[in-house]
Amino acid sequence: MSEKYAIGVDLGGTNLRVALVSESGKIIRKLKKRSSEQIVDALADSIVEIRHADRICGIGLGVAGLIDRKNSRVLASPNLPAIGGTDAVGELRRRLKMPVFIENDANAAALGERMIGAGRDFENFVLLTLGTGIGSGIIHRGRVLEVPAELGHMSINFEAEKCPCGNTGCLENYASARAMIARAVSMLEKGAESLLKECCKGSFYKLTPEDIYGAALDGDNLSREILKDAGRYLGVGLANIINVLGPEAIILAGGLTGAWNIYVQEAIREASRRAFKDLFDGVKIIPSSLEDNAGIIGAACLVFSNLPEPLPSKY
Repeated sequence: MSEKYAIGVDLGGTNLRVALVSESGKIIRKLKKRSSEQIVDALADSIVEIRHADRICGIGLGVAGLIDRKNSRVLASPNLPAIGGTDAVGELRRRLKMPVFIENDANAAALGERMIGAGRDFENFVLLTLGTGIGSGIIHRGRVLEVPAELGHMSINFEAEKCPCGNTGCLENYASARAMIARAVSMLEKGAESLLKECCKGSFYKLTPEDIYGAALDGDNLSREILKDAGRYLGVGLANIINVLGPEAIILAGGLTGAWNIYVQEAIREASRRAFKDLFDGVKIIPSSLEDNAGIIGAACLVFSNLPEPLPSKY
């Protein structure tokens, strides 16, 4: 039988990424666009643009937000409010005449890691996606644990500023890419000396995490301080996860893992100081083997894991 294909969609707070993925986890083609307010139109157009295979079995959506699995809806998405409360799944099913499945983006990424990535050897692990925000997925006894798993919104400072989710002092307010950039801009506005002033043709409001990491590698003290502080906060979150769940592994995915040797290593050091020693010693903190593709591959895996056998007539 010819290989099956699915379309995986990773819809985050900043970018929309769509890929045609084979059942073996190979990305055949993909595209990346900025997330849009007209989210259903953007999704449908992108899927049509990339759909070129005969054996496409369905569409998997990994969405940054709180998912109502029973009704296939996004209840809330702090970093992408345009999709909150919409019937994106129903609309895509009507427009494209294909099966559509939805899951939180980090849970989808965790499923991808479990099926073909760094989680293949673990029955119980937590995946954190470190990007614009901080998402999380939990694999328990080999399957996605169907709980909200919004670990990025655990409070680590209850007297702090309010998060877009409505809580205060959330982990992602301190350890995410958004937090790093906000800290850098604030310090530069106050006149801090830094190589970051030279980035983006002097418009430091356009800074990216890559700019901060690059400056840190060039010896910029402010950039190193920002990465290390964010790493320490991440370490608080890691210690909480270890003490509560005691997973076999914590898998880290997303763009911020590119700063592993400063940001993540600082997080691991902080977690080692805070977590129970026996629990910390029993967990492996490792990078995603699917790297930045964990979300789209995992979203495609939603399709493969939900399809009946034998396959329905080809779409």
